[in-house]
Amino acid sequence: MGIKIIASNKKAYHDYFIDEVFEAGIVLMGTEVKSIRLGKVNLKEAFCRIKDGEVFINNMNISPYEQGNRENPGDPTRVRKLLLHKSEIEKLWRFSEQKGLTLVPTKIYLKESRVKVEIGVGRGKKLHDKRETLKQKEAVREMAKVIKDRDR
Repeated sequence: MGIKIIASNKKAYHDYFIDEVFEAGIVLMGTEVKSIRLGKVNLKEAFCRIKDGEVFINNMNISPYEQGNRENPGDPTRVRKLLLHKSEIEKLWRFSEQKGLTLVPTKIYLKESRVKVEIGVGRGKKLHDKRETLKQKEAVREMAKVIKDRDR
């Protein structure tokens, strides 16, 4: 009944400050769910767009299922529709219209046997912001290492 994370978009957290997140269902075809369950999905270059009041995810790569037959969709990076409530779509549209904000998929996971995508509203990081984030992560890692060594 819990949540099983299949893939995470680490590049999104490196390139953007994620301000707000939304959970969305996704429309899949054929054996794509089986490929996702096996972890054969890549969110690295993925992004979201809003068109005609609907949200779509682009460049999300789902590798074809090995044992699949004609049910395998042809293009692994095809555009897929995301399922959200109308109020959430309107909120996302308002965010996407603001300068400097973009919609980025951050995670894909299974929730009660359903595939869900977490969409983050991202503000782009500058180079010095990225360096600062790396310094903070390194400091936390170093402190954890010192505490671990001290407890021995």
